[in-house]
Amino acid sequence: MTTPTTPPAPAPAPYSYTSPIPVRRAHLGDALASEWTKIRSVRSTMWTLGVMIALMVGIGVLSAMAVAGTDANLEGQSALGLGFFGVLLGSICVITLGVLTISSEYGTGMIRTTLTACPSRARVLAAKSIVFFLLVFVLTTTVAAAVGMLQTTIVDSGTTTGEDWFRATVGVGLYVATLGLLSLAVGALLRHSAGAITVMLGVVLLPLVAAMFMFSESLRDVQQALFEYSIPSQLAVLYDNAVTQSGPSGWEPLWIMAGLAAAAMVAAFFALDRRDV
Repeated sequence: MTTPTTPPAPAPAPYSYTSPIPVRRAHLGDALASEWTKIRSVRSTMWTLGVMIALMVGIGVLSAMAVAGTDANLEGQSALGLGFFGVLLGSICVITLGVLTISSEYGTGMIRTTLTACPSRARVLAAKSIVFFLLVFVLTTTVAAAVGMLQTTIVDSGTTTGEDWFRATVGVGLYVATLGLLSLAVGALLRHSAGAITVMLGVVLLPLVAAMFMFSESLRDVQQALFEYSIPSQLAVLYDNAVTQSGPSGWEPLWIMAGLAAAAMVAAFFALDRRDV
């Protein structure tokens, strides 16, 4: 009778290697760090946000100086409303950056590298959205507050309440950043920078321009709706300078824009997940 023997242990692999770097699963924080590195290292961010700051400060201060120089009476209105025109023009820069945040990667082919490093497309879009939103919100709110202080210093007339300040700074920052998110979603859907920017400019300007040329009485209700719900009119509501007596008021423009951005972002998630790069 033979005694069973223990089989010999397998020899170690001749080329085995254990990395000294800890291996772990990637998470959203890694994607956020990657997107923050991207957005702060490209020149388009510096130029678009730099021009936005110049427009907000320049137009806001010049408007206040023009009002102060003519001794115009604001009739109890807040001097913060003078910052509307600078923010409206500056929002075009935010729209441009929002589109370029994702569409530029399709133009250069960098999106292939991004999705290879992070196969979760939902995580990529979420990281881009979070980084972009926070950057634009913080910057817009800070600049709006600085311009508001300059305007209230230059223009002595008018009354400014705490609610006026909150809507003209935090409210405007949230609205502009959410408008930028809508632009990012449109850029993800169209995957073409010029096309997406053109569409967004049409969304911002076309309703108000079209309403100005609706002279027919049968189109009166349509004209009124376009005046009330166009993006410039909604932005003016946050400055307590509503174009019409009816329509959105208070914080309603922000909820309307948030709904539009959320719907576009959901469509962008599905499109990014189902289409090839």
